[in-house]
Amino acid sequence: MTREEVYERLNEVFREVFDDESIELNDETTSNDIDGWDSFEHINLVVAVQDEFSFKIPMGKVVTMENVGEMVDIILQLGE
Repeated sequence: MTREEVYERLNEVFREVFDDESIELNDETTSNDIDGWDSFEHINLVVAVQDEFSFKIPMGKVVTMENVGEMVDIILQLGE
């Protein structure tokens, strides 16, 4: 899976979770950039990402992610 393929799938997940078709993610996207991305929605987002990619993200990695780029790195690592 390429980084671009991960972004295509993540964009769809984020658009669905946050009900916003205009979302376009990049490595620097953070919760401050997306309306409604609070701690509660973060849980929903992580569950949706895990469902999309069919693996569990370790809690230690979930709490340390600072931006979408780090999320993509984790997905690529777990998907190997």
